[in-house]
Amino acid sequence: MLNLILKDGSNLEVEEGISVYEAAEKISAGLARNALAAHLDGELVEMNSKLEKGGKIEFLTFDDEDGRKVYRHTASHVLAQAVKRLYPEAKLAIGPAIDNGFYYDIDTEVPFTPEVLVKLEDEMRKIIKEDYKLERKVLPREEAVKYMEEKGEPYKVELINDLPEDSIVSFYTQGEFTDLCAGPHLASTGKLKAVKLMQCTGAYWRGSEKNKMLSRVYGTAFPKQSELDAYLLQIEEAKKRDHRKLGKELGIFALFEEGPGFPFVLPNGTIIKNTLIDYWRQIHTREGYKEISTPIMLRRELWETSGHWDHYKNNMYTTVIDENDFAVKPMNCPGGMLVYKLQPHSYKDLPLRLAELGIVHRHEKSGEMHGLMRVRCFTQDDAHIYMTKEQITSEIKGVVRLINEVYTLFGFKYHVELSTMPEDHLGSLEDWEDATNGLKTALDELNLPYVINEGDGAFYGPKIDFHLEDSIGRTWQCGTIQLDFQLPMRFEAEYTGADGEKHRPIMIHRVCFGSIERFIGILIEHFAGAFPTWLAPVQVKVMSISDNQYDYAKSVCDKLTESGIRCEFDDRNEKIGYKIREAQLQKVPYMLVIGDKEVETGRVAVRSRKNGDEGAKELDAFIAEIKKEIEEKAR
Repeated sequence: MLNLILKDGSNLEVEEGISVYEAAEKISAGLARNALAAHLDGELVEMNSKLEKGGKIEFLTFDDEDGRKVYRHTASHVLAQAVKRLYPEAKLAIGPAIDNGFYYDIDTEVPFTPEVLVKLEDEMRKIIKEDYKLERKVLPREEAVKYMEEKGEPYKVELINDLPEDSIVSFYTQGEFTDLCAGPHLASTGKLKAVKLMQCTGAYWRGSEKNKMLSRVYGTAFPKQSELDAYLLQIEEAKKRDHRKLGKELGIFALFEEGPGFPFVLPNGTIIKNTLIDYWRQIHTREGYKEISTPIMLRRELWETSGHWDHYKNNMYTTVIDENDFAVKPMNCPGGMLVYKLQPHSYKDLPLRLAELGIVHRHEKSGEMHGLMRVRCFTQDDAHIYMTKEQITSEIKGVVRLINEVYTLFGFKYHVELSTMPEDHLGSLEDWEDATNGLKTALDELNLPYVINEGDGAFYGPKIDFHLEDSIGRTWQCGTIQLDFQLPMRFEAEYTGADGEKHRPIMIHRVCFGSIERFIGILIEHFAGAFPTWLAPVQVKVMSISDNQYDYAKSVCDKLTESGIRCEFDDRNEKIGYKIREAQLQKVPYMLVIGDKEVETGRVAVRSRKNGDEGAKELDAFIAEIKKEIEEKAR
């Protein structure tokens, strides 16, 4: 008998050799029906895997990330089978699960038009209905190469040849179709329910422009048609909220061929950006941060000391000045280290919190850039905290509270990931363990749930990442807290302790917005361009019905402006309905309509984006209301 430890800590005795599915059945028929895979002592296993040992077992459903990956990876195999059925000459490359779906890269002369995608989708449904078991077999590498050569799959042959010579290679067969794959998979194609092919784009084999361009077919899959329908509705809503479209319509930013990846912030966008910065400065002053500004370009020696020259050079822009190598900064932290070292420090100076709104440049591949979300130049709302080891937990908690305050203001929900030591890292395992435990302790003491993201830390330290959920359920990675033992050591930073001896400070790298430009892009989509009044580029639009009201309407606009309210006066010779519709398209929070009646009574007719016609109000009362709304930063 084998002993399985369930997620709630209870024990389940099972016979050796039964399948994971049969073990789930012993708990409940519903669990066995809904489980897609399982974690056995942390290893992802299939439901038809035979149990040869006991251990901690967790059954995974579609609600679990790894469960969704298994589900959608199986869907990618069904897509590949459909492709080979309809287009036998097509050559298959790779087909992984990704966030919200899957894709498969295919070498084919057939253009995958929307009509072709519909045919493939219909064939996928046939394969799902035929309910083929997914059966795993393994071959030595040499035999695996011959097997794929016989099938005429050169991309699979290349992948196998990249494996060590002593590798055992796994394949999965479903019906007449066999694919190279490490797995795991669903027990059968019939476990899939609702599938949808979304689009086809080009993708270079292995991401290299030197290789052939393949057709990448994107799709998604859900256990219920209703869930798929809801997702497709979300996609349509996302298209309406696309920050690139709204950013252009609302005069927020522009992108030009003369500067790919280098966004131009327009007047309305500059108002939003400066308003965010004003808020950022307000809360950082309150929390005891001191603001600095460091140069945009610094000598190679600095980046060698920091480790960026060895670990990040491919993403840096470099140049030569007076026969010396320079790099445009991709990060602010090395310059911050020079500021710290300008003068000696005592333990009484710590924690020292230095904040910087630094413009950074990073070389992104042209195919990876996307509006404001992925750019080559952006403003990072950076801060670096220098502290003693004893201050780690309290400082991390303070940063988490600050980031929570910021995201709550905008109405974001979020989840937290703790990323641990990557393969390419600096420093000792002991330092990494201390740093990681420091982050864990802070999160545990705050009772903040988190997921551990193994091996995804920065090369100099572990980090906490904040993933925002916007108003239509999409997630964005923005805020981050990184704990760094390495940079202070590499720069030989010191402070004098209470014992009179020299000690090494510990450093926190952290951002709230992340990139201010990217955060603006997220806000555009989160609010669908309808920013809260405190953030709106134009807060009030005053509009006269005819030229007869010009003087009074102008005086209303002037008084609003004098009161610190961002106001525009629309005095064009257009019908009032046209002016109102245009202001609505510009998503202005408030419109004040001025006609003869308003001139006579000295009042204003108020229309709001939220409530529509709010009737006539005294101007002073309206100013008091909107100023209160702005000061409270109400949503």
